[in-house]
Amino acid sequence: MFSLCSSLRTASRPVTRSGIAKRLISTTPRRYADPWPLPHTPEHMASTTSPSDLPPPAPLERPNESIEVTRARLVYQSRKRGTLESDLLLSTFARDHLGGMSHEELKEFDKLLDEPDWDIYYWATGKRTPPERWANSSLLEKLRIHARNEGKVVRRMPNLS
Repeated sequence: MFSLCSSLRTASRPVTRSGIAKRLISTTPRRYADPWPLPHTPEHMASTTSPSDLPPPAPLERPNESIEVTRARLVYQSRKRGTLESDLLLSTFARDHLGGMSHEELKEFDKLLDEPDWDIYYWATGKRTPPERWANSSLLEKLRIHARNEGKVVRRMPNLS
């Protein structure tokens, strides 16, 4: 017991400025980078830029999926994206528009959901120009109108029921 107490006592002594401690202090940067920069800041924009030569993601084939199952899956995928900003934007868009979409529009929305979260968010908010494959999309235009929220509606996550 005595050896344990004495080792704890020596471990809790203050570190002197010699040897390794001195080198660590002198090489530690004074300014720390924020690991979670706020959206729309230059740091965030730089860290969320997708390469321009990145090919479009290949969607999963879902043969014989009924339109009701497709809608339910898209509602779920719209809500469970991974970033709160994309979750809120896409889930409220899905709640408001999926019920009236045709089968072709649902397939296009499914392809859009295969894109990276921040790309969709920045395309919808107009902070970045979408790639050629989405440049003339009527669905993306509807999403941009939804993102503007001109009616100043307070939005919250819709229920999954």
